[in-house]
Amino acid sequence: MCGIALSLGPEADPATFRRMLAVLAPRGEVTETRSENGLLAGTRRLRVVDRDRAVQPWTSTDERWLLCFNGEIFNHRELRAQLTRLGLVFRTDSDTEVLLAAFQQWGESAVTRLRGEYAFAIVERATGRAYLARDPLGVKPLYWSRRPGCLYLASEVKALVGHHAPVAEVPPGHHGWAEPDGPVRLRPYVDLLTIGAGLPVIDDPDEATLLVRAALTDAIRMRVETDLTVGVVLSGGLDSSLTLRQMRDIHPDCVAVTVGVPDSPDVAYARRLAADLDVPHVVVELRPRDIRLADVREAIRISELTEYGDIINAVVSVPIFRRLRDLGVKVVLTGDGSDELFGGYPMYRQVDPIASRRLFLHRIRNLCRTELQRVDRTAMAHGVEARVPFLDLSVVELAMRLPLDLKVRDGQEKWIVRRAFADVLPDYVLRRPKNPMSYSTGLHERVRLYKPLFARMHRSFGYDLLEPVRRDFDTVLSRCGNDLDRAIADGMNRPDYTVLEHARDLVGAAKWNAAPMVRRLVGPRPPRR
Repeated sequence: MCGIALSLGPEADPATFRRMLAVLAPRGEVTETRSENGLLAGTRRLRVVDRDRAVQPWTSTDERWLLCFNGEIFNHRELRAQLTRLGLVFRTDSDTEVLLAAFQQWGESAVTRLRGEYAFAIVERATGRAYLARDPLGVKPLYWSRRPGCLYLASEVKALVGHHAPVAEVPPGHHGWAEPDGPVRLRPYVDLLTIGAGLPVIDDPDEATLLVRAALTDAIRMRVETDLTVGVVLSGGLDSSLTLRQMRDIHPDCVAVTVGVPDSPDVAYARRLAADLDVPHVVVELRPRDIRLADVREAIRISELTEYGDIINAVVSVPIFRRLRDLGVKVVLTGDGSDELFGGYPMYRQVDPIASRRLFLHRIRNLCRTELQRVDRTAMAHGVEARVPFLDLSVVELAMRLPLDLKVRDGQEKWIVRRAFADVLPDYVLRRPKNPMSYSTGLHERVRLYKPLFARMHRSFGYDLLEPVRRDFDTVLSRCGNDLDRAIADGMNRPDYTVLEHARDLVGAAKWNAAPMVRRLVGPRPPRR
């Protein structure tokens, strides 16, 4: 929805604040600010809900509280109805106003009523103390930094690095209070490790099929309740295909966007499905040779990511959202999170059930700094809000209650998801194995050429004030035999790849990228006419 920035405390400086907000300019369309003694607050707002009246920073009718809010509360209409019955009167139709009213009515427990993707700060204007909260999975970001006399808050690390002080994040599912010149005290309001605990395991395939279908369809429905055109990032795989299929019926004003090598299987599958569904489809053609060092550097600048594989995927993601922006699309749905929830990775099948669940929980808890960070930054860098229906909390809770043998069966990953949508998806989608876009088309191998430079470029932007670039955890985990404890310890002991490992990887990437040229040089020449 937007980018937010705040400076709280007696040393809050207007010029510094303006620079922070300017860095976040791509996240929205309009700049809205409020300046008071010891309180500078602003948003770069992407106008989606009640576009003309949902002005931020939003203040309560009694002028006590000020809200800066990024994201969307998908159940804001239900909450509005509850609050109206309690006697509250609303000035707008926005979820922004509902959020602050909910906080005033229910206090800190209001976050447990929210269904959405959000990060926000509510400031008590008289004292300058701020209540901070972030959604359970960390779809929307929020960071903070401090200098003597001032607390800085922002939606991205790049807005804080100019203070040359350590940067910290508000963890997913946490909330609490921050003092202008005192401690930041945050605690969890939801624990992903215990979601679904105490509820019965759903091991009946028929029951699970119905529940998965209902939960995912509802999660999609809630994310497309808008009068705007909604996009879908379509890879041609199962997750994005079922998202497009369901959205076509719920919100026909939609468009699919695919990135890939022109003749690749990804593009072919995506073209076929979009044609079968009669949905407008835009293909962003990207060949390995099109990716240059400048593209990699820009992806690192935008994404702030800290694992090599995520950076590679960000390079491929940027052109998608650039095209969506050019199409005038502000809201897009992605299929991220499905692999983590429904057994899309081989590691789940290579260990015992207890170890598999631990791996599952570890991946879910780290999505905020991997896939979700990639999606947020690359989308919002182009003024596009990406929403992730597979990571709706109701879907996550359901996935927690499903045994592994419903997620992986007969060697097929995401078996229960395929079964749940078998009557609406074509066989060519249902039978297609997982095949990540950037890996299957040579784009990944092209970006690998620049991999030894990632950490240096990351540091050049000051992002190591939060966290340095690290080895890909999946690689570490694989080398540790999928032993989670061993992998965590190994990752801490040796955060980055060695020079030798980088050299080997570079040689492999160079060989792959040189192969097409060699084939052209030594291959048979066409006959002369």
